[in-house]
Amino acid sequence: MKHLLHATIFLLLAGCSSKSKVTQGVTIIGGAPVDKGWTFEANPSWSDEFDYTGLPDATKWDYDIGGSGWGNNELQYYTNTINNAKVADGKLTITARKEVMGGREYTSARLVTRKKGDFLYGRFEIKAKLPAGKGTWPAIWMLPTDYVYGGWPKSGEIDIMEHVGYDLHKVHISTHTEAYNFKINTQKSASRMVETATTDFHVYRVDWTPYAVRGYIDNQFLFQHVNEGKGHATWPFDQKFHLLLNIAFGGDWGGAQGIDPSVLPVNMEVDYVRVYKMIDK
Repeated sequence: MKHLLHATIFLLLAGCSSKSKVTQGVTIIGGAPVDKGWTFEANPSWSDEFDYTGLPDATKWDYDIGGSGWGNNELQYYTNTINNAKVADGKLTITARKEVMGGREYTSARLVTRKKGDFLYGRFEIKAKLPAGKGTWPAIWMLPTDYVYGGWPKSGEIDIMEHVGYDLHKVHISTHTEAYNFKINTQKSASRMVETATTDFHVYRVDWTPYAVRGYIDNQFLFQHVNEGKGHATWPFDQKFHLLLNIAFGGDWGGAQGIDPSVLPVNMEVDYVRVYKMIDK
C-alpha cells in the first residue's frame, strides 16, 4: 500500500511538472513563457498624423510641466506653449530653447498620452527626425499609467528611442524594471548607429506582446527583452502604458560630457505616431 501511495504521488508530481500554467496572461511551460507569434492589426487603433495646424490635438496629448529636473538633473523647464510644441506642415515639432522660465534657463516640451492613449500590448511606430547638439537628449518612450507595482523602476519603462547629442547618431532602445535598470547598470538595452538620424526621418518601433518587448529601427530588428515568467521585478509589462515625446537638455546622461547652449534652439520633428492593436491568440 505504501509503495502504491509513493507511486501515485510520483505520478501526480510528474504530471504537474509537465503541465503548463498561465500567469500574467502568458502560458508558462517549465518556468519559461511561450511565444504565440502574436501579430498586429493592419490599421492603427490610435494615431496622430499631424495633418492640422496649431497646438497638438488636446484629445490625444497632454503635457508634463515644470522644471524639477525630472529625476535626472535635467536643465529645462517643460511648458505647454506653442513656443515649444506646435503642429504645422504635416508634422509635430518639439523645440528646446534658451529661454528663462520657472527658474530655469532653458525650455522644452514633454508631450504625453496619459489618460488619452493608454495601451496594453501593441505595435508602436513613430517616424521622427532628431535634434543634434551637445546637451540634447530627445526621447520617444513609454511609462506606466497607474504604477501598479510601485514607483520607478518597479512598474517599468520602455524607451523606443533615445539619443544624446555628444554621441551623435547612436540611437538606443531600452527597457527598465526593478531587476533591470540603469541605476544598477543592469538595464536591457541595444544601440545602433543611424548616420542620418538628425538629418532625415527614421521609423522607431516597438512590438510589445505578453512574451517580449522587441525594438526596431526602420523595420530592422535591434532589441529584445523576453518575459522570464519570474514576476513583476523582471516583467512589469502586463499593465497599461502611455507614450511620451520630449527633448531634455543636459541631465545625468544628456549633459554627461557638458552642454553647448549655442546649439539652441533645436527641434525634434515627428511625422506620425501610430499604435496598432495586438491580435490576441
